Amino acid sequence: MGGHIDLYLDIASLYSYIALIQAIKTQDLLKQHSVEIDIHPFFLGAVNAGSGNKPPWTLPAKAVYGVHDSRRSLHAVGLSNVSPPGDLMQAGRTMVPLRALLYIKAHFPAATYLATWRALFHAFWTLHQPPITPETLEDTLSSIPANTNVASSSPPETLRKGQDGERLFSASEVAEILRAEKSAEYKNTLRETTQRALDQGAFGAPWLWVANAATGASEPFFGSDRWSHVYAFLGLPYQDVELLPPGAAKGSEAKL
Repeated sequence: MGGHIDLYLDIASLYSYIALIQAIKTQDLLKQHSVEIDIHPFFLGAVNAGSGNKPPWTLPAKAVYGVHDSRRSLHAVGLSNVSPPGDLMQAGRTMVPLRALLYIKAHFPAATYLATWRALFHAFWTLHQPPITPETLEDTLSSIPANTNVASSSPPETLRKGQDGERLFSASEVAEILRAEKSAEYKNTLRETTQRALDQGAFGAPWLWVANAATGASEPFFGSDRWSHVYAFLGLPYQDVELLPPGAAKGSEAKL
């Protein structure tokens, strides 16, 4: 056993939000199996353009089905009060927050990095305030409480300007994050990370590249509903979906 999972996400991707919650909930158990999971910001717009893919909501049949699938998938991870923030084409220009995440990943503890992901997704999909400009990103970063529980499926709390409470980032740290995201270093890092996923065959998000330490093999996986395939590839013990006989527990009580 043992291995490595590279998980590529964009805050404009609803299924990336779902995958983040799944990864947070399983990361400690994965470590017990000697599997590390590394979360990378990448720009989904460039992945779509580079692969020739189109957002599913631009295709009428997929858009209709997506209403049902997203509702089921959100319920499965305990997320509620989630919906698109209006014009997804405009809101999907997420380069600013993605570059900021790259800087935070490199300069702050892992817990801070994950708390920032949660806050950015919450701002985008629940508050409908996409943090895609320096100004809106500053507002979001300044509102994250220091005690954010990233493992909770409950909506993250936010602190308004002037409201008492310890912030995750100080005012000077927010200013430094905003300065860094404009730099050539993090513009290049985002391009390189996105290109790495494209080179692996990425065509959407969430994108996973999984390496099995025992066999030396690596393979791609796509979507937030492929974890059983990932576990099987890594040789990990897991319970898959199982149909129960009549008279057994039903619905959510029957889940493994």
